[in-house]
Amino acid sequence: MNATLHTFANRQDAGRQLAELLTRFSGVKDLTILALPRGGVPVAAEIAKSLDRPFDVLIVRKLGVPGHEEVAMGAIASGGVRVLSDDMISMLRLSRAQVDMIIEKETLELERREKIYRGKRPVPAVSGRTVIVVDDGIATGSTMSAAIELLRHQQAKRIIVAVPVAPAETVARLREEADEVLTVLEPELFVSVGKWYQDFSQTTDEEVRALIEVSYPEKAMAKAAPPLTGKSVLHRVREFAQPLTGADEDYDGLLEMIGDSSVVLLGEASHGTHEFYRQRAEITKRLIVEKGFNVVAAEADWPDAYRINRYVRGASNDIDSVEALAGFDRFPAWMWRNADVLDFVGWLRDHNDHVYSLEHQVGFYGLDLYSLHKSMDEVISYLEKRDPEEAAKARALYGCMARYGKDPQNYGLMVGSGVGDGCRSEVIQQLTDLRAKEVEYLARNGAAAADEFFFAEQNARLVKNAEEYYRKMFRSDVSCWNLRDEHMTETLVELVAHQQSQQGTAKVVVWAHNSHLGDARATQMGQRGELNIGQLCRAAFPEQCKLIGFTTYAGTVTAAGGWHLPAERKDVRPALEGSYEHLFHQVGIPNFWLDLTQDTPAVEALKDARLERAIGVVYLPETERRSHYFEARLAKQFDAVLHFDQTRAVEPLEKTSVWSVDEAPETYPVGL
Repeated sequence: MNATLHTFANRQDAGRQLAELLTRFSGVKDLTILALPRGGVPVAAEIAKSLDRPFDVLIVRKLGVPGHEEVAMGAIASGGVRVLSDDMISMLRLSRAQVDMIIEKETLELERREKIYRGKRPVPAVSGRTVIVVDDGIATGSTMSAAIELLRHQQAKRIIVAVPVAPAETVARLREEADEVLTVLEPELFVSVGKWYQDFSQTTDEEVRALIEVSYPEKAMAKAAPPLTGKSVLHRVREFAQPLTGADEDYDGLLEMIGDSSVVLLGEASHGTHEFYRQRAEITKRLIVEKGFNVVAAEADWPDAYRINRYVRGASNDIDSVEALAGFDRFPAWMWRNADVLDFVGWLRDHNDHVYSLEHQVGFYGLDLYSLHKSMDEVISYLEKRDPEEAAKARALYGCMARYGKDPQNYGLMVGSGVGDGCRSEVIQQLTDLRAKEVEYLARNGAAAADEFFFAEQNARLVKNAEEYYRKMFRSDVSCWNLRDEHMTETLVELVAHQQSQQGTAKVVVWAHNSHLGDARATQMGQRGELNIGQLCRAAFPEQCKLIGFTTYAGTVTAAGGWHLPAERKDVRPALEGSYEHLFHQVGIPNFWLDLTQDTPAVEALKDARLERAIGVVYLPETERRSHYFEARLAKQFDAVLHFDQTRAVEPLEKTSVWSVDEAPETYPVGL
């Protein structure tokens, strides 16, 4: 490409050339054009002129990780919008003081630019609208990524990134984050944005003000018809709520609703609530006994869960359920090493001991991908017993990952930052080599070895996917979340196929968090491009899966105050007003379930978006609204929901010094 034929005279010229690519948006009624100041403003002014639309500025400040400022841990923007990656902050063990210092610094600059560029004009509306976000060029794309994330957070309907010039690899990444990316130039040898302009002199604050003073943001879209009043919604929900009293027949209606479905997803609103674990287990027992379900698949690491699988099938040396759960030794151990899981594993072993054939036993499996190093060890161990030469090859291939140490986050941070070479080809090669030996290994060891080969193969596939997961984990987009849920769904599909080949039928119960099991398309997650197991299962098993969520209003929960910190027995604040949990509290029935598959007034009342709470392994009550709530449309998210108004913390098998069974829950005023 001849660079001299593709340079821009100045930003105005770049804006005019870029506008030619955007003419198809001239008829879009809900269009908002936003510029990243300062350089993006003169470019956006030309686009706005061409489309005969006003434009405004999107003032965004990326929050960089200390020492790795190119990696974003969040962003802040106009209108008081703040988005933080709590998982990244916890994993990097950043202190609250470190985070607050960066926020304070960037807030001062944001306020300065607000005062200069916006004055008293309101922040432009983006919710439900098509947004074109413009800059004069992109190098690394980190600031544009932050802008996209914020627009997703503000529920923009569609995000179009429009820039005159950017390197091809950056554009490819941004296309995973935005709905569309349009450029005039994507040069192979990029160097810098300024290289492609004849005049790249700095745009001044005065020029920015002059350009936007003649353009005013569009009025916000007319408000939608008012939703049902709280009283009418409450009345409808109360009318159709089916009480849960502890009676044997409590779940008769739920099992009737499940019908002949072969994949049932049972959620949880936290990873540390006793009632969620206990009632999920009770429903699972009935599905096993009354409907012939033969697989339990959990949001747990594959090798650790497979140890339980061997135990409940009577095929391990573990002497009891406690020992079988010993594999769950990494944070958060209490998620599976707790009293309720212990009881269920004991029940499952007893059930399997009394079925009339091995083909009728029920298996327990994990879906997650965090066990990178343990899974590598399991692959090598499998090969050492059958093919020492192949084991040596595997050890050499996996040595690429081993040189980064035992913490896979080190691999992700170094390789993701370009410091080290990735191990993608090595882990793919090992999976390919293992699969090439399948027929030989099964013939050599007999048909009974099919389960063990399946276990090893899934470990090798996990290593391949985990490598990509950790390599992408420090990016500010949704690809890391999506990769993990795609892996879990793929594992589920593989389990179904394996079970069908071995036993002739497969009926699976899935245990995972609501955020993984409720259809993402009905949530704020989906609006920002995230998908999940629930959404993917509805596509993979149409008419055969049921998604069931759990909620609570208040009580206690087992959770940590940060990543890798000890488990605590924390008070769960009463649910926020305007949330589903608060609405269900007002119903006045302590525990109940709702069938969301029927066309009832209650289902119609729950179609409007409300807040929904999600507590993971970390609970931060002091920032609860920002950290633990998202918007959802419950009637489309789940096929049924179970509400337990007052709940208590799940009991870890090993209680830390800060976990106390005697601690009385703090009381809060209703609605706090």
